[in-house]
Amino acid sequence: MSVRQLDSPARSQAAVAGRTPAVVRLLVLATFVVILNETIMINAIPRLMGALHITEQTAQWLSTAFMLTMAAVIPITGWFLQRVSTRGAYTTAMGLFLLGTALAAVAPTFEVLLGARIIQASGTAVMMPLLMTTLMQVVPESDRGRVMGNVSLAISVAPAMGPTVSGVILQFGSWRLLFAVVLPIAGVITWFGLKQLKNVGETQAGTVDWLSVVTAAAGFGGLVYGLSRFEGGDARVASAIVAAGLAAIAVFVLRQLSLQKRGVPLMDLRTLRHRTYTIALILMAVSFMAMLGSMILLPLYLQNVRQLSALQTGLLVMPGGLAMGLLGPTVGRLFDRFGGRVLVIPGAVAITLALAGFTQVTMTMPFWQLLALHALLMVGLAATFTPVFTLGLGAVPPSLYSHGSSILSTLQQVAAAIGTALVITVMSARADALRSAGATEVVATLGGMRLAFIIGAVLSIVVIVTAILLPARADGPDHRGGDHHADSADHTGSADHVDSTDHKDSADHTGGADHKDGVDHTGSADHTHGADHARSVDHGDGADHTGGAVDGAERHAGVSVA
Repeated sequence: MSVRQLDSPARSQAAVAGRTPAVVRLLVLATFVVILNETIMINAIPRLMGALHITEQTAQWLSTAFMLTMAAVIPITGWFLQRVSTRGAYTTAMGLFLLGTALAAVAPTFEVLLGARIIQASGTAVMMPLLMTTLMQVVPESDRGRVMGNVSLAISVAPAMGPTVSGVILQFGSWRLLFAVVLPIAGVITWFGLKQLKNVGETQAGTVDWLSVVTAAAGFGGLVYGLSRFEGGDARVASAIVAAGLAAIAVFVLRQLSLQKRGVPLMDLRTLRHRTYTIALILMAVSFMAMLGSMILLPLYLQNVRQLSALQTGLLVMPGGLAMGLLGPTVGRLFDRFGGRVLVIPGAVAITLALAGFTQVTMTMPFWQLLALHALLMVGLAATFTPVFTLGLGAVPPSLYSHGSSILSTLQQVAAAIGTALVITVMSARADALRSAGATEVVATLGGMRLAFIIGAVLSIVVIVTAILLPARADGPDHRGGDHHADSADHTGSADHVDSTDHKDSADHTGGADHKDGVDHTGSADHTHGADHARSVDHGDGADHTGGAVDGAERHAGVSVA
C-alpha cells in the first residue's frame, strides 16, 4: 500500500522535553475557540426565537442538527485523519468552521442558520481528533501526562466560560454579534496556524467504503435523533426511529466484520478484544450518561424552579468548570506518577456523592450548596476522564488508536443522547403523575427532577464498579506481540517498521505501519458534544476534551505504547 512521508518527522518536534510543542499549542488554541463558540450559543435561543419568529421546538433544531452532524461525522474521522496530512486536516476543519460561522452571522432565515450550524459541526467534529492525533505523534511518553493536563485545562475552561461570555455579549447587541465576535478571532488563529503548522507522521492511501459511511451516518444519527425525540415528542415515533437506527448500526457492524477480513474497515471493532479498553469504554459511556443527564437538569432547576437568569446560571456553574480545567495539569502529573486507580476510584465516588446530593434539591436549597455539589461533580469528572481515556487507549496497539478513539467518541455521542432522553423522560413522567395528583406546576417539576437525579446517582454506582476493575496502568502485553500486527490487516505491507528503533524514542514515533494508519483520533469532542452543549456545557466537557489524553505513563513499567 502506498505511503507518503510527510514533511516533518514527529521526533524533531518532540525533541525538547518539558515543553509543549508549538504545533500542539496552535491546535489547542483552535480547539478552544471551536468549543467556546459552541457553548456561547446556549443563551442565544430566546433571542433567536424572537428575531426569527420561530418556536422553541424549532429553535432546538439548532442544537439537534449540530448533535446529529457530530454523530454522523465522528465515525468517519478515524478514516479521514489517516489519509490526509496534518495541514490538510487543519485546513478542512477550520475552513468549514469559518464558513459556517460567517454564514451564521449573516443568515437571513432560520433555514440558512441551520445549514450554517451543520457546516460548523462538520469542522468541529474533526478538530478534537486532529489535536489528539498530533499530540500522540509529537509528545514523548515521559511528557504526555503533563501536556494532556495543560490541554485539558484549556479545553475545560472554554465550556465553563461560554455561557458567561455569551451573556455579556448579548448585553451589547443581537445574537449575530456572537458569530461576528468569533469569526475574526477564528480567522486569525487559522491564518497563524497555517503559517506555523507542519505535517507530522505519515498518511496512508486508500478508498472509503461508502456503504459503511451511509450506514454509520444513518445508524448513529438515527439513534441519537430518535433518543432526542423522547423529549416532548411521541414516544412511539421516537421508538420507531431508535429501532431503525439500531437496525442500521447492525448492518454497519456486519459490514465492518466483513471489511476487517480484507484489512480495510471504517471502524475496526477488534479494539474491543482488549479488556482494559472495553472496561474503559463502559465506564466512559455510563459516566457520560450520568453527567449529561445532570448537566441538563441543573440549568432547568436553576432557571425554571429557582427563577435565575441564564447569565446567573452560567455564573453559578462556572466555578465547577474552572476547577475541572485547573485540576487538569495536576491530574496529569499524578497519573504519570501513581497510575490510574488512585484517581479514577476516588473520582467515581465523588461523582456518586455529588449526584446523591442533587437528589435532595428543594425550593430553598442554598445556592452555595448547589455550587459546592456541582464543583464536586466536576472535580470527580476531572479525576476520572483523563486517566480512563489514557488507560483505555493505552491498552490497544498504536495501529488501532484511530479506531479505538473513534469508537470512544461515537459512544460518547450515543451515551449523551441516552442520558438526556432518560432523565427528560423520567422527569416528565414523574411530573405528569404529580400534576394528576393535584401538585402545583413547580412542585411537580421539582419532584420529577429529584427522581431523575436519583436515576443518575444509581447509574454512577456502575462507574464505581467499573473503576475498581480498571488496572493502575495499561496492560503491557497489549502493546506488543502478535496483537500489534494482527489487529489491522492493512498494515501488513509494512509491518517490518513496527519494531524499528523508533520504538525507543517515543511511543508515538512508531515507524511505518502504525502512524501512517492509526494514531489516536480521540475526539471528541469532545469532547465532547451530546445534546449539543449540554454536551459542551460540560463537555467541560471535559470529557470531551479532557479526555483523549491518550497514554500517560506506560514508561514506568518499561512498556512502550507503541
